[in-house]
Amino acid sequence: VLGFLSVTLFFLLSFGREAEVSASQEAYEDVQWTSDSNSHPPWLRFHLNISRWQLYLHRDPNMEPLTQQLATHRIVSAVQKSGGTQLKLVMSFPNYGQAMLKPMKQERDEETNYNLYYFSDFERHNAEIAAFHLDRILGYRRVPPVAGRLVDVVKEIKDITTDRKLARTFFTSPVGNVCFYGQCSYYCSTEHAVCGRPRHLEASLAVMLPDLSLASRRTWRSPWRRSYSRSKLAKWETEPDYCSTVKKTPPYDKGTRLVDFMDMVILDFLMGNMDRHHYETFEKFGNNTFLLHLDNGRAFGRHSKDEPSILAPLEQCCRIRRSTWLRLRLLSLPQYRLSDVMRASLFSDPLHRVAPLLSEPHLASDCCSRNYQQSVQVSLLINLKERLCNLISIWQS
Repeated sequence: VLGFLSVTLFFLLSFGREAEVSASQEAYEDVQWTSDSNSHPPWLRFHLNISRWQLYLHRDPNMEPLTQQLATHRIVSAVQKSGGTQLKLVMSFPNYGQAMLKPMKQERDEETNYNLYYFSDFERHNAEIAAFHLDRILGYRRVPPVAGRLVDVVKEIKDITTDRKLARTFFTSPVGNVCFYGQCSYYCSTEHAVCGRPRHLEASLAVMLPDLSLASRRTWRSPWRRSYSRSKLAKWETEPDYCSTVKKTPPYDKGTRLVDFMDMVILDFLMGNMDRHHYETFEKFGNNTFLLHLDNGRAFGRHSKDEPSILAPLEQCCRIRRSTWLRLRLLSLPQYRLSDVMRASLFSDPLHRVAPLLSEPHLASDCCSRNYQQSVQVSLLINLKERLCNLISIWQS
């Protein structure tokens, strides 16, 4: 468990006592946390249980109350998150928990325009939710918990925000829907406004990780980062033996970092996510730790076309974690088909009552049937030993 979190708890207790005096009693709850974890709100229990190998435990009893908080607890503050290319909000709850909100920008069954580059696509709220469920099904537990929610744009954002820049962007559309667009690098304008129906807006809420001042994270540039250019190719796209260089370069030259990266590659391929330019780790654990699978909003954009280039690291390096291999084999069996498992898992999200979070074409492609039958997804992984190299000699747990 994170060694710095005893300090975190002290800080939060101190902050809570100060906030109790200064914050509106109508907005925030009285802080009565002790060293007993039963007295902690779900978000704090989540922070305290982060380990070197995962964000939360398998069958974590805290998961249900945590996602319930994200989906139902009263929101007392909403401000725009600085940085990033698209609109995101930080929402606060009465128990001092916080969540990252990404709003619905397009319909679930609307595919990415084929004329758009991967770096020009909208972020999708349902992609963030589905990524959390898929990551958990694969046994990774490296995506922070996410839940869907119908947010009242007026009551839960406009009326309570202290962000003046955000407040200035609210307007009522010609058909009476309440809209806003915030400020960001892309798609923050009246032409790309986020609108309620007429004031209720679908959104994903992801629990925030511990503050960087308490749990610093290191950002790593992906060795298989795309060029983000309309005319240039990345080095890995032109050099078939590119992996031999990566395997000699720290931190990929020892430990589990390379197979950890392959886990992320498999997740991205199943989601159709081409936008993995960087990843993060907790600095406390050095290089011997898991990779955080953050920022999955550009996943699940197309269900009619697969993107085999996402698997380039796997094909070039011929490395895969044994437990991942076994999980993929399990999910290829008729009684554990990935599409069926995903469908059942997503059924538990509150937004499923509005509409299925992934359309059936997505479940039949990105997450299972078609790609299982093709050689560019799990069938490739299962037969990798015969098709690419002898994995028996390079098993890593």
